[in-house]
Order: sequence, then C-alpha cells, then structure tokens
Amino acid sequence: MSSAKIAISLDEKILREIDGLVKRNIFPSRSRAIQEAVKDKLTKISKNRLASECAKLDADTESRLAEEGMNEEMDQWPEY
Repeated sequence: MSSAKIAISLDEKILREIDGLVKRNIFPSRSRAIQEAVKDKLTKISKNRLASECAKLDADTESRLAEEGMNEEMDQWPEY
C-alpha cells in the first residue's frame, strides 16, 4: 500500500499521549498511531452509516420481498 505524506496540527496534549503510546511500544511511530486512529474512525463512521441506512428499512416490506416467490418454489424443493 502506498502512503502519502501530509502535515497535520495536533493539540499538544494529544501529541503527548501519542508519544506515550510510542514510548510504551504500543505503536512503532507517531505516524502508525495516527494511521490506526484514522482507520478506526473511518470504520466506525462506515458502520454507523450502514446502521442508519438499515434503520430506514421497513422490516415487514423487507420480509415480504425476501419471501416473494418462495411459496411457489417450495413444492419444487426436494424433501430431506
């Protein structure tokens, strides 16, 4: 995976916390700590968006759509 260099400004308290994590070998570098934090945040945003979109669905309508045509096909399925 290729990387791009960027410049960011951080609150000094946050930077000290990141440096502490690096010092305790939780992350190998500031860059890795920030990359992981951004990746985690993007994942959470993505999951929240999926959850909010799913909340818009009507369960009864979705169930009817999922079962549409199933009754007609059931007699064609082999017995187990």
